[in-house]
Amino acid sequence: MLIRFAVILLLLALSFPACKKRETLAKNNPAPNQPPGSSTAPGSSAAPAATPAATAVNTKPAIDLNAQVVIFGYHRFVNSIKHPDTEITPAAFEAQMKELKDKGVSVIGMQDFLAWKRGEKAIPVRSAILTLDDGWKSQYDVAWPILKKYGYPHTMFIYTEGVRGGHYGGGEAISWEQLAEMRDAGVDIQAHSETHPDLRKPYDKIAKKKLGPPEYEQWLENEIGRSKRTLEEKLGIKVNCFAVPYGNINDRVRDVAKKAEYEAVFTVYGQRLTYNAPNNSLGRYLIEANKPKVFSEAINFSGATNSGAAPVAEIGASELSTQPANGETVKTALPLIKANLASMGSLDNGTVQMRVSGLGQVPATYDAKAQTLAYQVTQRLRDKTCTVFISAKSGGKKVEAHWAFTIDENSSGAPPAPSPAASAPPPKR
Repeated sequence: MLIRFAVILLLLALSFPACKKRETLAKNNPAPNQPPGSSTAPGSSAAPAATPAATAVNTKPAIDLNAQVVIFGYHRFVNSIKHPDTEITPAAFEAQMKELKDKGVSVIGMQDFLAWKRGEKAIPVRSAILTLDDGWKSQYDVAWPILKKYGYPHTMFIYTEGVRGGHYGGGEAISWEQLAEMRDAGVDIQAHSETHPDLRKPYDKIAKKKLGPPEYEQWLENEIGRSKRTLEEKLGIKVNCFAVPYGNINDRVRDVAKKAEYEAVFTVYGQRLTYNAPNNSLGRYLIEANKPKVFSEAINFSGATNSGAAPVAEIGASELSTQPANGETVKTALPLIKANLASMGSLDNGTVQMRVSGLGQVPATYDAKAQTLAYQVTQRLRDKTCTVFISAKSGGKKVEAHWAFTIDENSSGAPPAPSPAASAPPPKR
């Protein structure tokens, strides 16, 4: 019995190294199609041969590149119209919302529109977006219930000093609490500046002062960038859209908006928007009580591509050859102001105008052949910083440009000694 037990122990001792050896061989020499490092548990069947990785499936939706979008812009909702350019009656507004439904125009959210333009989401072939500007209390009291009745999403473009408690936030203004309620209900809230100024003009409305170039740059960043941060901080939202006050835009405004990381910038120059419409200048149809055709043209996706206000193309100061140059300091308060307008294109006769801050429109001389506009200041400029505005029409569309220069406070005010090239009006040819 003891001999038999000793034999069994001996056989077990001899078989253990053999098992370890077979296991080691299996690990170091995997079966075909079995990845190195994998193993099969003792007693189990061999793993099936691995199949080649499946080709990634394209999950992107089919995007209709021929879809078109119209964006409507509203302000106040009142029963008694006093300011038809920014007001509409509740009855008229509801009638328009019903007409959208009756004509089969799909109302989509702003973020769906941007997702479509990024190629991430499909939208109906005829879509509309509803936007409400400024932050009037009637947008909460009157418009929102109507929009909820039809199940329409919408975007609020808010200027922060216009909210109740702000510098311009009076009794007719929406409150932060009401905005938070709308946010919680899924309303999209976006930026519309701090004080609702003309961003092209270096003037601080609250401080009531004109701004020099460095001050203007900081002010512009506050109006565009800080307004975004205020909304994000107060409401805990992500702001990616900016509506330019009055629709007045130029390349500098676009640059600052881009730096502030806005995905899209909107004006009030109505147009049907396509997949390739530039995100830095997206037009909206501004709805006014005395212009019913604007809504009709937009909802029918036909007619003119503007809402009755001529689209404005802004020419950057760097594209003009000006005297004095943009940002230059001059020694006289009676300078010759001159600009070459070739970069504005072919201008319509009789439409070229010059305005000078502190003077208003001035009788400048325009040489159509040379495309130069000149004015010799005869009334001493009082402000340290002077801004020159030039406007004209090219092919029926308005084009504008402006630049600023500084006057040396120690100057006598007398113009420098004239030279034939500088002081004389452009020669007639």
